Amino acid sequence: MSELLPMLLICAVGLGAGVLGGVIGFGTTILLMPPLVYFYGPMTAVPVIALVAIVANLARVGLWWRSIDWKLCGTYAATSVPAVVLGANTLVQFNPRVIELILGSFLLLMIPVRRRLRRMDWKPHLGHMALVGAVIGYLTGIVASTGAINTPFFLAFGLVKGAYIGTEAASSLAVFLAKGAAFHTLGVIDSRAISQGLLIGVFVLIGSTLSKRLVLHLPEHRFLQLMEGVMLVSGLAILWMAWPG
Repeated sequence: MSELLPMLLICAVGLGAGVLGGVIGFGTTILLMPPLVYFYGPMTAVPVIALVAIVANLARVGLWWRSIDWKLCGTYAATSVPAVVLGANTLVQFNPRVIELILGSFLLLMIPVRRRLRRMDWKPHLGHMALVGAVIGYLTGIVASTGAINTPFFLAFGLVKGAYIGTEAASSLAVFLAKGAAFHTLGVIDSRAISQGLLIGVFVLIGSTLSKRLVLHLPEHRFLQLMEGVMLVSGLAILWMAWPG
């Protein structure tokens, strides 16, 4: 019973996180990280989160398959996949707290920066996105989740709603598959982590499936406002989790 209750609570969070992530394209792992760290510790939470992210992104890719910009996905994955392997190898010998503090601060800063870039009508090209993929891929190998940091760049590229959610999910899927393979090679993922990740992933998958109707009926300006709100909460949550003590 002592093992069952925490897992039931985490699966319930996973259901809600799947709905949220399906609507705005990120936030699933952010919501799951605190209870996973609390009940199982950070070294178990990070590989479990990677497995959950694979399931969550698979669901979003399936839901928005026809809206995905596959050329952008290929460009992003070409640099992010090798970078995430390098980051995962760094994780096993590095304290990620400083990186998480930087990520949380960066996430908060990107809210006004995104608005500024939108007013300037700045649009990154594929070369910019390859550079973004390399940086975020490396950081994803070190910390549990960087999905929200992708948001300003994919939006600036001109993607919104289903096109954004599907393209970002397909790009992130390649990253997390590489991260999972790296963790397996390093011996970080065991059979318990796999079973926990897949079980939570089922509830995330159900939540993601329920989200499509919400996205289709959400006005674009409300969609962007909701994303900024979650970016704010996500940034503060990352800073809180990384704060000493």
